[in-house]
Amino acid sequence: MKKILNSEHLFILGPCVIESEEFAYEMAKNIQTITQKLGIKFIFKASYDKANRTSMESFRGIGVKEGLRILSEIGKSLNIPVTTDIHTEKQAELVAQFVDLLQIPAFLCRQTDLLITAAQTGIPVNVKKGQFLSPWEIMPIIEKLKANNCKEFFITERGTSFGYNNLVVDMRSLYWMKQQGIPVIFDATHSVQRPGGEGKSTGGDGELAPILAQAATAVGIDGIFIETHSSPPKALSDGPNQIPLHDLEKTLKTILKIQKAIQ
Repeated sequence: MKKILNSEHLFILGPCVIESEEFAYEMAKNIQTITQKLGIKFIFKASYDKANRTSMESFRGIGVKEGLRILSEIGKSLNIPVTTDIHTEKQAELVAQFVDLLQIPAFLCRQTDLLITAAQTGIPVNVKKGQFLSPWEIMPIIEKLKANNCKEFFITERGTSFGYNNLVVDMRSLYWMKQQGIPVIFDATHSVQRPGGEGKSTGGDGELAPILAQAATAVGIDGIFIETHSSPPKALSDGPNQIPLHDLEKTLKTILKIQKAIQ
């Protein structure tokens, strides 16, 4: 497996879901072109299954077997690390054989058996902080990972529930979690979601994602998570939150400038 943690700022980039093999490859290659131009490394992210879609009618993905084959082949052919979500202990053991970083969804961030199994796979784990958790409630999560010999892990901030169908980002949370000695990533796209805001689907304010990414970078975090799509209005999942691919280079350039300014 490729080394994840290093002295560089971490970038996790990719579309919300694998819409097709051709789409996933094209997105990964386009993102790689942009990041190579900027001189940065990235982890390619895409989901094989969106297990918590609002509606039964919503597109969930192409399935674990096909999804892992595609992610694994992308990682090998482009020589980039890849990551995806897991939802069960069985998936943790299977997915760990194909990816370089396991991602625990926010709604499952306190599932003890899932955390234990993920930790015991021996590969890095990225836990999305639940919308219902305070910054100091992450320590029991970290303790579960450490107790099961997880050497590399992250906590990803993705906003806090604020009334109905809305999230808000408290930038103090990033500082407080860093103060606890935890590597912190900021999820710019899911933080601007409006969960269930469109009735049978999730809405969002995607135009705010780059702005929040800039603000979070200025705090001095360890990484940025951004979902991007070649055409967000046509995306099969979370279109309103994803940054258009043609805006990604500009967004990353600004983030790099802020990183340099605070060094």
